[in-house]
Amino acid sequence: MNRRSFTKTGLTASLGATFMPRAFHIISKSPSSGAIIGHGDFQFQVDQAWGNLDPSTTPVKNCHEMVQDRMGRLIMITDETKNNIIIYDKSGKYLGSWGSSFPDGHGLTISDEGDDEYLWICDNGFGGNPQVVKTTLDGREVMRLPHPKEIGEYAEGDNFYPTETAVAPNGDVYVADGYGSQWILRFSKEGHFLGKFGGRGDGDAQFSTAHGITVDQRGPGENTLLVTSRAHNAFKRFSMTGEYLETLFLPGAFVCRPVIDDDTLYAGVCWSRLKYLNQTPNSGFVTILDKNNKVVSNPGGTAPKYVDGELQLMLQQEKIFHHCHDVCVDEDKNVYVCQWNAEQSYPIRLVRI
Repeated sequence: MNRRSFTKTGLTASLGATFMPRAFHIISKSPSSGAIIGHGDFQFQVDQAWGNLDPSTTPVKNCHEMVQDRMGRLIMITDETKNNIIIYDKSGKYLGSWGSSFPDGHGLTISDEGDDEYLWICDNGFGGNPQVVKTTLDGREVMRLPHPKEIGEYAEGDNFYPTETAVAPNGDVYVADGYGSQWILRFSKEGHFLGKFGGRGDGDAQFSTAHGITVDQRGPGENTLLVTSRAHNAFKRFSMTGEYLETLFLPGAFVCRPVIDDDTLYAGVCWSRLKYLNQTPNSGFVTILDKNNKVVSNPGGTAPKYVDGELQLMLQQEKIFHHCHDVCVDEDKNVYVCQWNAEQSYPIRLVRI
């Protein structure tokens, strides 16, 4: 029996024996824990009980993003200042928490610098204090990047609401101002400003909600940047110095940050739309692209369909998710889904089968 067959059999038994329903995850009568979702080689069993905690002691508002460290621990950011950072093991057991200074905690990136691992935290600053902060895994602040107005890159009326960071192999840090003026700001590993690109607009090299960013190291060529342009239903690819290269259009999917595991790209879809110009609330799903950037599975969504090589409109199908804000993929290819605006619920685990 292979690992996936064993996992499928074992999980079904364990869910039947131990699952306690978490009704606030279910939007209407729909598949719940134990349901099989996804398409092709990327199918998953839904585990809604994973990571449930006592909200009176370890509450969340929005489970914004999650990363995994070398030890296999899953580290999540929420905008609840009683515990901005919550740490789990892979079974969903609570290992600890810290943080009370990120009231709009949003983006979480982990960087491995050889000697140690570090977190880059984006607080989008809707409450008045946008922050991009580098910390140790236990919360000690190491660096704080400047507000772009402080370095003369934004005018007085330009908004700065950072949503995400990405760290290049050489240590350069890219900040996505996804809720603000839509620039991608580039800093050296020492925190010196190096330049910016993008900005608000509908041109190929511009963004509408530059919500996420990652370094794409797949393939034999040079590294590139993948940047979310959520309102355009797209990821846009750039060189590491900001030259526009291509757009990956994902019709109907308001995608969050791209997450790359091996040769596969995963993303949470915050919502989808029933008509091209109208977004629909509580309509999220997960989308998965192969190494050729072809959509191969939409867990919780409609099966991907191509007509004459063109991807067709993608929508939510199973009403399991509200708004999928981020995903984290472990070494067994299980996917942990963090949600925004989901009634203060904890993450959902999708177990690969």
